[in-house]
Amino acid sequence: MAEFISSTHTMAQFFQIHPENPQQRLINRAVEILQHGGVIAYPNDSSYAIACQMDDKQALDKIRRIRQLDDKHNFTLICQDLTQVSNFAKIDNDAYRLIKALTPGPFTFILNATREVPRRLQHPKKKTIGIRVPDHAIASLLVETIGEPLFSSTLVLPGESSALTDPYEIRDRLEHELDLVIDAGIVPDEPTTIIECSGKNLEIIRQGKGQAPMLD
Repeated sequence: MAEFISSTHTMAQFFQIHPENPQQRLINRAVEILQHGGVIAYPNDSSYAIACQMDDKQALDKIRRIRQLDDKHNFTLICQDLTQVSNFAKIDNDAYRLIKALTPGPFTFILNATREVPRRLQHPKKKTIGIRVPDHAIASLLVETIGEPLFSSTLVLPGESSALTDPYEIRDRLEHELDLVIDAGIVPDEPTTIIECSGKNLEIIRQGKGQAPMLD
């Protein structure tokens, strides 16, 4: 029986999880940590990021504190698939076709939030939310196992311009802040391409790793 360490513990746990064939028992333990209010560092297809349960205000505040973010920051929900996205974001036909064509992949779509999204996750003025369906086995299995989107933020520390890439460095620097670091090896920081889908037109507002030739 895996011993459960609550989120008041001062040292992060460290799980080595295979990036292509994740061990389900370790994913289950990671999900337990999330469900007990934990904040985890995990890999996706563009960087390491930190995540918590979507409706956990204390864990969310912890992520804000680690990254020193104000409330103007666009937060992201990591979703399993397009069906799950449509519960949390308003998608018209054009956006639906675009997201279907580009997911899973290294894109963040800015969409108008539905009522299912807790207000504190939405952009305060625009009422938008970032949505991702990453092409990474660990991220996908975490979301599938927990059964709801994960609240996520790229692991860029205050004063730095790029995300941490090495799980051992993440552990060294954040072992007292996080509850779990998932080690899936080095993940290069290649920011997602951000596509604005909340207005009348679909447009790329940051070109990153993902290519969307249909919007050129």
